[in-house]
Amino acid sequence: MSSPPDRYAVLGNPVAHSQSPFIHAEFARQTGEALEYGRLLCPLDAFAATVDAFAAGGARGCNVTVPFKFEVPRLARRLTPRAALAEAANTLRFDAEGWQADNTDGVGLVHDLEQGAGQALAGRRLLLIGAGGAGAGVLGPLIEAGPALLRVVNRSPARAEALVRRHAALAAAHRVVLEAGALDAAGAGFDLVINASASSLQAAPPPVPAAVLAPGALALDLMYGAAAAPFLAWAEAAGARARDGLGMLVEQAAESFLFWRGVRPNTAPVLRALRARLAAP
Repeated sequence: MSSPPDRYAVLGNPVAHSQSPFIHAEFARQTGEALEYGRLLCPLDAFAATVDAFAAGGARGCNVTVPFKFEVPRLARRLTPRAALAEAANTLRFDAEGWQADNTDGVGLVHDLEQGAGQALAGRRLLLIGAGGAGAGVLGPLIEAGPALLRVVNRSPARAEALVRRHAALAAAHRVVLEAGALDAAGAGFDLVINASASSLQAAPPPVPAAVLAPGALALDLMYGAAAAPFLAWAEAAGARARDGLGMLVEQAAESFLFWRGVRPNTAPVLRALRARLAAP
């Protein structure tokens, strides 16, 4: 008799909208890995208990989405270097010798930008909007891609400043000018603008002026679907190229799959299938 498939899930609140089960089902079909992947809604005051119960039931790992990414490192015995630097994680592996946490958001974003969008990062001027869990997760890999300047702006400048201080040594090692500031002092003329703020989740207008966009700039929202629509429309109206977060979603999922299974799936056909799925009436 064959063994049952290994179990994984995405945990968050809300979580019903997540496309991760579809993505990982496609990865499993492509690679021949025996796994099943679901969604698990976590009460806002019981994240750790929900993860404990999921692991105790025989699961092998999980992804974590908003608003719990800052809570994940406290549950793990070991952190990958990128999760430790971010102080936030989106992936847990329930190893017998102790849980391990990783943050695959940043490397997923960089893969999507460079390979999916054809956007060179080395030597460019980058603006990152938001210093919460999403911003913290992507900052390190963005620095490692070698932009000339990376400015982080946030509604609370102090939070952006703390995030920048934590990444100062990494920025110096890669010769990246790393700055922090307030939303109303974002600057102007960036080649790439990344919205990692909560504005899309709140259906709010973009939190920075169109002057942040250089001619021909790429503007990317980490969200997708209706949540990303206002930011994408704003970018297009300003003459920028606009991209949603679906490519990043698939790429970070592939990194999680690699972390769990030791196999990295081919992302391009899965992204095409996901866009077709979401476009269907």
